[in-house]
Amino acid sequence: MGVVLPAKANTAQNRYSSRMPNRSHPHALPLWQVLICGALVVTLAMGIRHGFGLWLQPITVERGWQREDFSMAIAIQNLAWGVAGIFSGMVADRFGAFRVIVVCAVAYALGLVGMAYSHNPAVFSLTAGVLVGVAQAGTTYAVVYGVIGRNVVAEQRSWAMGITAAAGSFGQFLMVPTEGWLIANLGWDTALVVLAAMALLVVPLAFGLREKAFTSGTVTQRQSIGSALREAFGYRSFQLLMAGYFVCGFQVVFIGVHLPSYLKDLGQPPQLASTALALVGLFNVFGTYIAGWAGQRLSKPRILSFIYFMRSVAIVAFLIAPVTPWSVYWFASAMGLLWLSTVPPHQCHDCPNFWRGAFVHARRLCVFQPPNRLLHGRLVGWLAL
Repeated sequence: MGVVLPAKANTAQNRYSSRMPNRSHPHALPLWQVLICGALVVTLAMGIRHGFGLWLQPITVERGWQREDFSMAIAIQNLAWGVAGIFSGMVADRFGAFRVIVVCAVAYALGLVGMAYSHNPAVFSLTAGVLVGVAQAGTTYAVVYGVIGRNVVAEQRSWAMGITAAAGSFGQFLMVPTEGWLIANLGWDTALVVLAAMALLVVPLAFGLREKAFTSGTVTQRQSIGSALREAFGYRSFQLLMAGYFVCGFQVVFIGVHLPSYLKDLGQPPQLASTALALVGLFNVFGTYIAGWAGQRLSKPRILSFIYFMRSVAIVAFLIAPVTPWSVYWFASAMGLLWLSTVPPHQCHDCPNFWRGAFVHARRLCVFQPPNRLLHGRLVGWLAL
């Protein structure tokens, strides 16, 4: 069944329908170009991010730090990602995604190199936390989805976002085992330098997302940020969507950062964690694509409710069952189907209800949520002690 719009939503939709971007304008990028380049950018950026949990043990042991020091840096990274996500998106909307992606790709490389040479927790929080977090804001969903929103028709937008989210999951499947191999064979510090070089591959890919409308100066601001936020916060569904992001972030951060150390504490081999995180990425390729496909046909709130409920079921079952390689594989596969499959329904839930500009600005604030971002990293670090 489709999503039934309330009367208020229809009024807003009619009010802003004339301002919606037209996919047929001569400056629009080809669909295949947007999907391929956007997917590869997200694959590299998210693939590197999802493997950070593999560095917790080697860094804290060699540096003599506490796990909470590492968790604090990840908490700052999430916070910086959220804060910078608002501003990187605004800059991308005004000047184009190309410049933002290039600058943040270079920042990503510098942050990874800085992680390798940080000799105290404070510097590590600046490199792995602030610098990498800012870089992720300009190389992941906030900016890439803006390009999709400007160049893909609304009828295909959920599907296109599902493709891009699936690419981020494939990046996890591809990069996590690669990162584990690099750590085992080159050492954790050299592995970070190699990842920095890989992050720079985002720069040439950004040329595929260079929109001519921005270089020619034909793009104008249609709605102020304040107006966009007021419009979005007038909807109860958006307020509930913000609450959902807190739950989503806590689950993903906890598993991604602390599952490797949890398994090692229980005497499991180190490669089990790499395999588990890779399975999460592999199965999430299917999960995000299915969620994007279903978002074109079914009620998005029901899709999200189902995903969150099944996540809870999977986590409780994993905690109850004995920890063996096979139980880890089953848990990783189940969580993979549900991992980032929330992204397409979240992104497109309110798009039919009001002008896209309102949703884009408000969604960035929704993902930001400063106390929630900081609490995710700090709370998961405290619980893991």
